[in-house]
Amino acid sequence: MTAATEWRWVSRYAEQFRACKLESGDVAVLLSEAASSDRIVETARLALEMLGAAVADVRMPTPVNPGPVPIRSTGASQALAGHRAAIAACATADFVVDCTAEGLLHAPELGEILGGGARVLMISAEHPENTERWPLDPSLENKVNLGVSLLEAANEMVIESAAGTNARIDLNGAFRAGSYGWCTEPGTIAHWPGGLVLAFPAANTVNGTVVLAPGDINLTFKNYVREPVTLRIENDYVVDIAGDGHDAELFRSYLASFDEPDAYAISHVGWGMNTAARWESLAMWDRADLNGTELRAFAGNVLFSTGANETAGRFCRGHFDLPMRHCTVKLDGEVVVEAGELRSDLT
Repeated sequence: MTAATEWRWVSRYAEQFRACKLESGDVAVLLSEAASSDRIVETARLALEMLGAAVADVRMPTPVNPGPVPIRSTGASQALAGHRAAIAACATADFVVDCTAEGLLHAPELGEILGGGARVLMISAEHPENTERWPLDPSLENKVNLGVSLLEAANEMVIESAAGTNARIDLNGAFRAGSYGWCTEPGTIAHWPGGLVLAFPAANTVNGTVVLAPGDINLTFKNYVREPVTLRIENDYVVDIAGDGHDAELFRSYLASFDEPDAYAISHVGWGMNTAARWESLAMWDRADLNGTELRAFAGNVLFSTGANETAGRFCRGHFDLPMRHCTVKLDGEVVVEAGELRSDLT
């Protein structure tokens, strides 16, 4: 055990791996890259070995960023870079612990890995100390599954707020999913921490206005919003970014830098359900020790995102994840989140 690793973190990782039905003798791949957190990788390795897994390390170089700006908090790791041997190792494993800096959730190689039958747990690049505050909550599975079922039954999502948000999402043709933080079936993936329900809308289904209010979060920049930013959306695309402060200017400049029209399109939208996740946590950590998955999952937030959306056939590098507070979510007119508070059967 290294000086950077605490036994209480190893125990917490092991508890999460057990929830994924990891058993002694299972073949586990520990996937990392040069930019991965050594604390996370070492904690995961010790937890896997403690549980008796047959561990293989797959450590990839971190690819060169072609620019023009830093890429952060995308959930789309570039580390595998199509490497057939690394992909094969992951695909033939029973269990993959994903410690890459950005995660495999939207990586192009994920389909092949899951197609091989592996279970993949994506550990968000959060300091391991945070896991002490996310005790395993078996009830989260049923709550997330209920949220997904509500999404699957609905034809329309409406998001409103006192700040001025009024957006409508036609859910017909949308891909709908959720994660509660562990996975037990072959060919499935979960992100940890979990507690998030999402829809990836089909093409030409999102219209309206989204207002980022002070205290909302831009996870690409890992900052709280300080001045309002108003996004006007027509047929999936942000056609106007209004606001006089530097938050709006950064938003405009970052998206424009990619020179990709799809960077302005809607990626996914949903809400957080994890009552152990905290909005305040962004204020407590250096940016290198936080990737923001907790901020995506805190209970009652609305996660509104721009960028790649496989369901709509859009792929790009530009991406914003924008957890918003104090919003109301309606599914076919039925309120599931009211002014940032989850409906009682979802808590």
